[in-house]
Amino acid sequence: MEYHDSARASELEANARAFMDEVVIPKEREYQGQGPVPESVIADLREQAKEYGVYCPQIGEEYGGGGEAFRDVLPLFEQAGRSLLGAPAMRVDAPDEGNMHTFEMFGTEAQKEEWLAPLVAGEIHSGFSMTEPQPGGGSDPKMLKTTAEKDGDEWVINGHKWWTTQGTEADVLLVMAVTDPDAHPYEGASIIIVPSDADGVTIERDIPHLGQDLIHESHAEITYDNVRVPVENTLGPEHEGFSIAQARLGPARLTHCMRFSGMATRALDIAKAYMSEREAFGSKVGDKSVMRHRVADLEIKLHATKSMVRHAAREITEGKQARVPVSMSKVYAANACQEIIDFSIQACGGAGISKDLPISDFYEAVRAFRIIDGADEVHRRVIGRKAFEEVDTSEIEHLPQF
Repeated sequence: MEYHDSARASELEANARAFMDEVVIPKEREYQGQGPVPESVIADLREQAKEYGVYCPQIGEEYGGGGEAFRDVLPLFEQAGRSLLGAPAMRVDAPDEGNMHTFEMFGTEAQKEEWLAPLVAGEIHSGFSMTEPQPGGGSDPKMLKTTAEKDGDEWVINGHKWWTTQGTEADVLLVMAVTDPDAHPYEGASIIIVPSDADGVTIERDIPHLGQDLIHESHAEITYDNVRVPVENTLGPEHEGFSIAQARLGPARLTHCMRFSGMATRALDIAKAYMSEREAFGSKVGDKSVMRHRVADLEIKLHATKSMVRHAAREITEGKQARVPVSMSKVYAANACQEIIDFSIQACGGAGISKDLPISDFYEAVRAFRIIDGADEVHRRVIGRKAFEEVDTSEIEHLPQF
């Protein structure tokens, strides 16, 4: 498969593959079916990632990262996705990866020193606190109800959030709140940095959810009751929360796509290996034409996924917003990866649903991908709206009027 990756991207990919094959996957096998993996093990993996030159490559060197170009790190993200331990080991795991990127793009030097550098070092955790239960914003963020009002030199925040990934462990929360209720919904919200131990921040619960158990993954419900933080905790320009969130979510959605494509690639590799050894009805399962044709279709979808993501990443690198290419990549990748992992389980039979192999964990993880970072329906709405913006009616002008 030729994607026209740069020499540096190929080098990073090779280093990441070696790290995954030699360090991460052997460690995964020690804990498969016995998670979650202790934080001390993750910390040890991170030290080894530094030795392989694959630790936090997407963040600037001045903050402790590798300083690599966004387009060049995508193949590394894919390699990280081959194990659920890969992303936290390389420090490219959500939501910290997206939050670090947001701090780097929009934070003041003081904010970067206080929050970005410790995040890169893995000393703290973060959460992006935007989604709200009804009647607040779920897939429609214009319905946000959480507010932040100025009182002197402080913001006073009140609201109710849920599905704040890693919110239970977070040391800092990036809170989306309405700061100008009279403005257009897309022009009246801000992102405010809130330490999780601030007075009035209450972690109500860790929402029980579908998901793997190799690594701990929390999704917190949080209430903010008259939480006071300095106005200087505003991340980026005031009232520009939605544009900042879009700048965060575009690249983050693509990195998610690459992690899950790596997951799907390994799942299919396992299935092919299993079918090459397993005999049924007089021959190897992998020798049966129906299975080979099915695998061929899935290989095509993997290739399409990886190509689409790279195209969208190129658009972003060139300074374009790339909302439609990103939405196309997100919808296609989420559904293709789910289909591939589902097939891989079926192909492996009883071994597929056991915890002896990682694909059962992959299956639980991938289903959420069609909802997180924008549900399929939201992205299809973006694509469909763009498709009808400049309709050319000349093709049908010759038809009689009905």
